[in-house]
Amino acid sequence: MASYEAEPKPDNTEPDQKAWFTAFFLENHIDPFAYPTTVGSREQVEFMVYPENNERFYPCSDAMFTAIMSRKRPRFLSNRYREVLDKIFAIIKEFIDSEYDRAFLSSLIQIKYDNEIQSRLLIPSRLEKRLYKIFLNRTHIEDPYASQKKRENARAQKFMASESFKKALNEVDGGIDTMKGLTLEQLKTKINEIEFTRRLSLLTASALWKDDNFWIPSTSTIKMLLNAKITGNGMKHLLELINRPKSKFLWLTDESGDVVADIAIAQFLANIGHVVILAVKEEPFFKKVCLTDTRTDPVLARALERAHFIHDKTISKNKLVQRLKQDEHLYVISDGTQEALNLLLVSTTFSRVFKEVDCVVTRGPKQKNRMIKTHFRFTRDVINICAADNRLDIVFKPRHPDCINFSHRDLEEKADKIISKMKQAKNKNMTVMFYSGIIGSIPGKIDVAIKIMSRFIEHLQDQSANLFIINPSLYYEPGMDADDLMYMWEIVQRSGYIDIWRFQTSEDIAQSFELMEQKVPPEWIGKDATYSTGCTKEMHIAQEVQRENPEMQLIGPAVEKFMRRDEYGVGSMYDQRLAEIPERRMSDRRQGGHHV
Repeated sequence: MASYEAEPKPDNTEPDQKAWFTAFFLENHIDPFAYPTTVGSREQVEFMVYPENNERFYPCSDAMFTAIMSRKRPRFLSNRYREVLDKIFAIIKEFIDSEYDRAFLSSLIQIKYDNEIQSRLLIPSRLEKRLYKIFLNRTHIEDPYASQKKRENARAQKFMASESFKKALNEVDGGIDTMKGLTLEQLKTKINEIEFTRRLSLLTASALWKDDNFWIPSTSTIKMLLNAKITGNGMKHLLELINRPKSKFLWLTDESGDVVADIAIAQFLANIGHVVILAVKEEPFFKKVCLTDTRTDPVLARALERAHFIHDKTISKNKLVQRLKQDEHLYVISDGTQEALNLLLVSTTFSRVFKEVDCVVTRGPKQKNRMIKTHFRFTRDVINICAADNRLDIVFKPRHPDCINFSHRDLEEKADKIISKMKQAKNKNMTVMFYSGIIGSIPGKIDVAIKIMSRFIEHLQDQSANLFIINPSLYYEPGMDADDLMYMWEIVQRSGYIDIWRFQTSEDIAQSFELMEQKVPPEWIGKDATYSTGCTKEMHIAQEVQRENPEMQLIGPAVEKFMRRDEYGVGSMYDQRLAEIPERRMSDRRQGGHHV
């Protein structure tokens, strides 16, 4: 098992403690109801964090959360706050020359600091971001560490381009105990493991490129560096991944200098057939690598000239899968944030990439706090790599055992099985109909929606001879979200085997309730396929399919009425604009209607 332990969760049942818990999310600006345009919805967070007992995810270690929830102002929390303040004071001292301006900024930061920590509700990383932004905004310094980052990256690149390093990296003596009995394939695997381990060991060399008296050590010294001691339970899992064909990694890059090593490791993995998506910061944050650095730093721009950048912050699952299926192996994305790591604020693209990879590799102690030193479990395997002196600590945290993940291959296979049934029906001279209707567009009414659709389809089949109808509600499986369903159904819909594509009308719904000997409930009156985000997307697909196959019939509401729905809330089954209404969102939670 992984070397992490879950901290006890505080009791939120008492009204006063529950209020404190709610205030914690509000004060840290991580409440999705209060900040719906910046904080990820529950559905988006569930792309990454596996939910248990309806618990809300928080972006800090269990130890930090427990300290804040205790309301006792422990020394642990006070020390962390003080570390943040000292860090900002150090920046002011380093970058502000004017004595007056230094005194002004220091006083301003102190005032804001005293005010922010008064309640003891703030996560130190959120305090750090706020104070850092005050510094940036008041000084108009876009990236105070830009020059230093470039220097450290240049040193790291110079080190890795040196003959001493190349000689040490390619040293064979002692690398393989014996080749006796090894096949060529086994030998290749062994060589890959050795080179990968040596490149990982580069992460212990940070002191070299941080030193202004930079020098390139001798080959013998570099050999010792590349033979770093490795602790933790994660190396075994990393080696298993690199020995599988085309593993997919989301690799969260670390700070300047080290990022050159991160890229070198990613390029090695890409060269042996794996897919690596490197994640950088959206905007400058201390010495973390940001998107601007990849363009303005000549070392990074050259190192990433063959990488493929995904700049779309809200890429759809379909487009992402198509990108990752191309014969490309190295990608770069922004996580959408300006802080160490906060899964509640990351971009939609980051969330979707997280869900699509085999493993998420995190770097350094801050990311370890948020991903390893927490009782929360994730939808993907997580590995953290921390370097200290000549040692690497690599910790593995397996994804939640109950997490159900549908890869694009799984969804394609399911689509192929449905298409096979359509082919069989066509071979029997049957007419194939696809029926599109409301499933999850009315939160909390999914079971009713399935009954309505299924009962009406039974009615159509009773009325017609040689009619084969695809009922989408019958193909949902636990764990599927809107992304999965739309990806699967689009393959089916573009297969060319649909003769009639029928979209649900309000008359269909009314007749369904009549067949079930029930009156139409208020929430269903007047509803039809135009109310559904999924059906709206499917109408666009249907029009494209009809242009290729003019004989396909379209039945249902007029095409021009499919205009009111826009885009899915990420991972949900209803229009994101509906989710942006706080009262509606609260109602949705009470009804439990955020999954199909």
